[in-house]
Amino acid sequence: MASVRICVCGDEGTGKSSLIASLVKDVFVSNKIQSVLPQITIPPSISTPENVTTTIVDTSARPQDRTTLRKEIRKSNVILLVYSDHYSYERVALFWMPYFRSLGVNVPVVLCANKSDLNGGNNTPQAVEEEMLPVMNEFREIDSCIRSSAREHHNVNETFFLCQKAVTHPIAPLFDYKEGNLKPACVSALKRVFYLCDKDQDGHLNDQEMHDFQAKCFDKPLTAEDLDNIKLSISKSVAGSNVEKGIDMRGFLQLNRIYAEKGRHETIWIILRKYHYTDSLSLEDSFIHPKIDVPGYASAELSPAGYRFFVDLFLLFDMDNDGGLNDQELAALFAPTPGLPQSWVESSFPSSTVRNEAGHITLQGWLAQWSMTTFLEPKTTIEYLAYLGFEPSNARDSLTSALKITKARKRRNRPGRVERNVVLCYIIGAGGAGKSSLLDSFLNRPFSGLYHPTIKPRRAVNSVELQGGKQCYLILEELGELEPAILENQAKLDACDLICYAYDSSDPDSFSHIVDLRKRFRQLDELPSIYTALKADKDKTTQRSELQPDQYTSSLMMSTPLHVSVTWNSISELFVALAEAATHPSTAFPKNEEPPPDRSGLYIAMGATACAGFAAFMIWRRSTNSV
Repeated sequence: MASVRICVCGDEGTGKSSLIASLVKDVFVSNKIQSVLPQITIPPSISTPENVTTTIVDTSARPQDRTTLRKEIRKSNVILLVYSDHYSYERVALFWMPYFRSLGVNVPVVLCANKSDLNGGNNTPQAVEEEMLPVMNEFREIDSCIRSSAREHHNVNETFFLCQKAVTHPIAPLFDYKEGNLKPACVSALKRVFYLCDKDQDGHLNDQEMHDFQAKCFDKPLTAEDLDNIKLSISKSVAGSNVEKGIDMRGFLQLNRIYAEKGRHETIWIILRKYHYTDSLSLEDSFIHPKIDVPGYASAELSPAGYRFFVDLFLLFDMDNDGGLNDQELAALFAPTPGLPQSWVESSFPSSTVRNEAGHITLQGWLAQWSMTTFLEPKTTIEYLAYLGFEPSNARDSLTSALKITKARKRRNRPGRVERNVVLCYIIGAGGAGKSSLLDSFLNRPFSGLYHPTIKPRRAVNSVELQGGKQCYLILEELGELEPAILENQAKLDACDLICYAYDSSDPDSFSHIVDLRKRFRQLDELPSIYTALKADKDKTTQRSELQPDQYTSSLMMSTPLHVSVTWNSISELFVALAEAATHPSTAFPKNEEPPPDRSGLYIAMGATACAGFAAFMIWRRSTNSV
């Protein structure tokens, strides 16, 4: 919060102006001061402890000044309500608090009993509590209360500090006084904090984790005595708690509940803000959505730090060490998030990636899934890195350090190798050509002879080992009934690295679908492509097309179709071929598109000829001179 506006209210003669003057002058002003002081702004450098600009507005309680009073109350962030004797105290409940409510303002109120030097020494905590608690219980908008004396400069700074704190560290979002409990949004935020601090995920914050938590939030060490006192408080208030193992979730929440009950809610806010929570208890937008720019024809990928984070996360939550994340382990992993990313739900995760025999996502599939998510929607990956607690190695870096932006690839003009490790290939072909079975095979799923037409687009992602041992992640996508809409969408085509034209070699009408598509969508010529004859284990048939597939591809100066079957072990060679073509697109364009002639040899020859001629001239001159 950049600034706090305090409206000082109360009956005439309660010492409102003297309280303000005592704050500014640091001493009591004994001379008669004007009845209403002008507005005062105190910069952070000389303000009370909160590092904010503070504006203090004095007001009059006279009926003729009621319009001005009403305007100032509505502009304020917090109201300082001052009383000084029994009459003005009674007026707090009978007039002032109902008046604030009638204005419909929703700001905290700090109650100040001024002129405590005239109270005859009746300033014990018990006396203050007996006086103020009834009115605080009746009006929950009263944030805190304090007794002060402008004359003796007693608690003057503290009074205005409470006003600042009521704005910068509000109790209302955290604690429900009626219920006597932390509010659900606060509990949810604190549970996420506990999750992120429980580094070994054993359900307890051990001593080291508590020390790390203290250092992160409060920038100072936690003494052994303080830790013992924390554990003692929890063991007294939480039945059945075993603090010897550490502080569990119930104990952690109870500890913060105690802070709220004792008016130490600024402690809770320090914790929450260290973990990027706003006053509304949502994560800061700048934290979960940092700016990231992916230029045209470039893409986003996980950096080594990003991959390392997701590997560690998988290993941490694979509690049974079976190499897969079951439903319970996935639920525990995504506990501090809104749930699975929406795109994962829509793609029926984990069916989009590699699973083990029990149907649980493997580490290979986990990394492939996040690689695909980062490629298709990098902002989603960044958002979940925030939820899951990724911390850059350099504190100055943002979450975007878990990603890297690839070099923009070229189209046409014989592009060289694409400098990226994640590539997207559209599988295009007629219905029933075998595209879905191809995706199943890509994910090591057993072949099923049942035919289920694909309605909406379906993706599959897996890692592929290229020649030389380098690995890349290949995303295969069949377009379903949206095929025409996607192919006429230039942005969708720009995101694609390769087209795989697939047809059923045993169906005579299958190949004509590809020919028709290429006639309708001329922009497909701008993309590298591979032609594939599926179901090669069946009898090959003549295609009802003007040209047979081999003739058609030869006329385009392209390689002839690859004949494969998902029932063959060699099907993996197709996926390697697709990944190689996507990363080396020049191999998947028509062969008649030769690169510009390389004249470097000619230039070298011309240079050599010139040098030889110059040398001969010099020899001739020498021989002439010698004669």
